Amino acid sequence: MRSIFHAAAAVFLLRFFLTVTFSVGIRTIGGDGSGPGFGFSEAPDYRNGVECPVSVNKEVVSSCDPDLVHVAMTLDSEYLRGSIAAVHSVLRHASCPENVFFHFIAAEFDPASPRVLSKLVRSTFPSLNFKIYIFREDAVINLISSSIRQALENPLNYARNYLGDILDLCVDRVIYLDSDLVVVDDIHKLWNTALTNSRVIGAPEYCHANFTKYFTDGFWSDPVLSRVFHSRRPCYFNTGVMVMDLVRWREGNYRKRIENWMEIQRKRRIYELGSLPPFLLVFAGNVEAIDHKWNQHGLGGDNVRGSCRSLHTGPVSLLHWSGKGKPWVRLDARNPCPLDHLWKPYDLYKGSSIKDRSSFPSSIFLGFSSYLS
Repeated sequence: MRSIFHAAAAVFLLRFFLTVTFSVGIRTIGGDGSGPGFGFSEAPDYRNGVECPVSVNKEVVSSCDPDLVHVAMTLDSEYLRGSIAAVHSVLRHASCPENVFFHFIAAEFDPASPRVLSKLVRSTFPSLNFKIYIFREDAVINLISSSIRQALENPLNYARNYLGDILDLCVDRVIYLDSDLVVVDDIHKLWNTALTNSRVIGAPEYCHANFTKYFTDGFWSDPVLSRVFHSRRPCYFNTGVMVMDLVRWREGNYRKRIENWMEIQRKRRIYELGSLPPFLLVFAGNVEAIDHKWNQHGLGGDNVRGSCRSLHTGPVSLLHWSGKGKPWVRLDARNPCPLDHLWKPYDLYKGSSIKDRSSFPSSIFLGFSSYLS
């Protein structure tokens, strides 16, 4: 087992250094650049190659530029370190990093205000194309039911349901990524996934998984509720990595379809796992199947113990620490799992904990107006 891991790690590191985009400069950002309590190094300055499309307006990049690759992620103090590492990994392996546009969804009442988060992102990635949107928690708070793990009840976990409402209307396609992952391949390859037969989302599917376990016995014994799958062959998929057609999403009002199932869940307990089951109820069996290499998920163990996991067989383009265990937590505790060391090269964190609210001046907690009415 150890030799297999060492071989996999060697291949990964070789690929890591062979696919790095040209970059210059690195320095540490302290309190002066991003506000007290933060400590991230400035990322290398990744630039496009000569083969990359050139934007019409080189001075100001608009989210409506048709040559852009759009990536949506959440951004909050709890998972900030993971988000920064994920962004770093995308840029490091992108063939055209300047053509990637990040859409960050920030929580309305996070200890770090959107203004501080924006300064932090700009300080860490000075040339990054990005926009921060405010997610109003009251849009979903009354629809959330208790889960097997409290972290799964965070309203920001449901922000992906509202991307069609939050992002600019000119953004007709987006890659959604969780914050506990790193991309080790060119994001443009994932972007070029074709969504055939009017499918709305694409994701790696796992049809060998026991699909019935994602819903309660009460759901399966109800002939009306369980009938939703009668015309489909449902397969499990992980919502942490998705290619989404936002035009079809908006036209089909899929946000409302997901909310309808959440309303049923509030009245009748039909699942236990937070934001995932509503997506399965709406999309399972009608998902564009993407190669499994784009979501080597489960590296954080299960939702209770967070035990160590090994890689699935086959190539790897994305490593995903879904589950309870997070690599930065285990590395800091000096009790990492073997695969956590593959996350570490992307970690730019250098300073003290952001979670100490007392280290921030009171002014940074002033809220912003929301993009979501």
